[in-house]
Amino acid sequence: MPSTPDRDAVLNALRVVVDPDIRKDIVSLGFVKDLTVASGRASFTIELTTPACPVKDQMRDQAVAAVRALGITDVQVQLTAKVRSAAAPESNKPPVAGVRNIVAVGAGKGGVGKTTVAVNLALSLARCGSRVGLLDGDIYGPNVPIMMGLNTQLGTDGERIMPAEKYGLQVVSIGFLTNDDAPIIWRGPMLHQTVQQFVRGVAWADLDYLIIDMPPGTGDIALSLSQSIPVAGSVVVTTPQQVSLADSRRAVRMYQKLSIPTLGIVENMSYYTCPNCHFETDLFGHGGGEGLAHDLEVPFLGRLPIYQPIREGSDAGIPLIVAEPASAAAKAFLTIAERTAAQISIAAHKTAEANKGRIPLIPVR
Repeated sequence: MPSTPDRDAVLNALRVVVDPDIRKDIVSLGFVKDLTVASGRASFTIELTTPACPVKDQMRDQAVAAVRALGITDVQVQLTAKVRSAAAPESNKPPVAGVRNIVAVGAGKGGVGKTTVAVNLALSLARCGSRVGLLDGDIYGPNVPIMMGLNTQLGTDGERIMPAEKYGLQVVSIGFLTNDDAPIIWRGPMLHQTVQQFVRGVAWADLDYLIIDMPPGTGDIALSLSQSIPVAGSVVVTTPQQVSLADSRRAVRMYQKLSIPTLGIVENMSYYTCPNCHFETDLFGHGGGEGLAHDLEVPFLGRLPIYQPIREGSDAGIPLIVAEPASAAAKAFLTIAERTAAQISIAAHKTAEANKGRIPLIPVR
């Protein structure tokens, strides 16, 4: 009479399930939690590294099939996620309270839709089940309040700034503190102080990802972030034409020099699809962003279309992910969010592996 499979047999069977990003099995990665095997029944939880995993259902189905192959017919699997921090611990860059991963969304030049990408990326991550914050780091041109449809004043808890909240995001912008038409004329030290206050002086509430909409180009804000804040990585937004690609190349190189990993490149305004005949036209060229990513050996996160409702939603304060979540353009944003989250998960795993066995530094008093 064959023996009843035990915990070890189930764990061994589950080794066939491999995380597609980290490329290791879920048992070795420690993803299998709360496993019980008794009376022909197996129950366990698979704890993923992000709620934005696009293949989580396939991983669950594969796990169920692997355990059933042992002769266990009643298999109960629960999927959860625990986002890990990707930033390497450094003594001069303490973690930001309430934030696991900081992502800078930047561009080598203005006019490429950087803020639109930042807003919809944040909303896409939140839609996948992550806790997300959005920081308007474009001090000279704070457009996040317009795109989010927010007109408010920020309060405090007595010590820290309380972020505004809308569409499931925690939001902070200099635009909440100034008049709509008031110019901000500051030098570097003031910018540095403001960035510090908006990152470390905010009561962020248990964020998996804090998306920072960076100012265009290369300058003081990026330098301030790199010097004092542990940034998980950057997302660089470009358009396909050569003049944008040249500036985007400089942006990637800037982040590399500042020791901020490039999580990937997003190609915005890639193509236009006629709503009547559905013919697709590459108005600004084809494949420029993907080619740049290949040349610079960084991931390509995806292409976004020229789509009128994206602009209309941004102007009306109802971003596309909220206004048309089932549209092809919204699905393109969701894909970019999933790929961004995957890159952070890969980086977090590498950070954890590098820190194994490392003796923590004890400050000398």
